Amino acid sequence: MVPYHWQYLPLLMQIIAAFGLGLLMVGASWLVGRHRNTKTKLSAYECGIVSVGDARGRFSVRFYMVAMLFILFDVETVFMMPWAVIYRKLPGITGNRLFGFWEMVVYLGFVAVGLYYIVRKGILNWSQDKADL
Repeated sequence: MVPYHWQYLPLLMQIIAAFGLGLLMVGASWLVGRHRNTKTKLSAYECGIVSVGDARGRFSVRFYMVAMLFILFDVETVFMMPWAVIYRKLPGITGNRLFGFWEMVVYLGFVAVGLYYIVRKGILNWSQDKADL
């Protein structure tokens, strides 16, 4: 009988091989590559656009609000996907087969109320310059 710890030997060998291959590639590129640091190489590169101004510039609060809203609605979509995949297999409580459907209707109702509040508050309206967000 093989000791229990020896069963992990193939996994350990694969991890060592992966790290070794990575180190080999980095080391080979360092040995073969040229090392001339010029002003152009050391400058920041953003999508082909030359950097202008200070990197610590201020952004509008709207930028952060839209980013948070995007994450919020993205997470809500993540909650809806598993439900949609297993919708036909959801068991009903006390024989009610539509229980899972009505749960999602209530959930989407909360999402719709939140979206209505966001639109009424004017957070998604970029045409106006409101400082009181």
